[in-house]
Amino acid sequence: MSNEELLRRHEAGGGRLAASNAAGAAAVPTLRTVVLTCMDARIDVSPLFGLEPGEVHVLRNAGGVVTDDVVRSVVISQRKLGTRDVLVVQHSGCGLASFTDEEFSEELALEVGMRPPWRTHAFADPAVNVRRGVARLRHDPFLLPETVVRGFVLDIESFALSEVTDDEPAVRGVDAVRESA
Repeated sequence: MSNEELLRRHEAGGGRLAASNAAGAAAVPTLRTVVLTCMDARIDVSPLFGLEPGEVHVLRNAGGVVTDDVVRSVVISQRKLGTRDVLVVQHSGCGLASFTDEEFSEELALEVGMRPPWRTHAFADPAVNVRRGVARLRHDPFLLPETVVRGFVLDIESFALSEVTDDEPAVRGVDAVRESA
């Protein structure tokens, strides 16, 4: 589908429908949660979690990877708009598991004559990558200490969620919170 088709759909009523759906919704997420997931077009966060407009912030990128820009967005969401929880949701069958950073960089270098200055953050196992992303968020000094961070892998066939756990508490900086209490 081209961008012209999207603009046609907007003019045909999409803009009015979106405005109607957002009417009365707050800019501040009422569930105080950020959902990070993949840009995979099959994943529709609203029906997946039974959401209404205004309930959560949704961040999407290739793979649902915790990158510097994701951290920036979560910190702004927390500090300026009151969110407290983060759900990291990656999925089975993700395209980022089909190549490596090196392979992709080399393909681009062969085609355009230079490597990209950024990484793809490709991964082999979404559960391992979720665990790493959750750990990064839990240890980030700019997120609020009471931030609850949980990670999941979505089965792209059944849309069942499996929580990825480790030995760390779900609350970021839980030891610091306990010591100050």
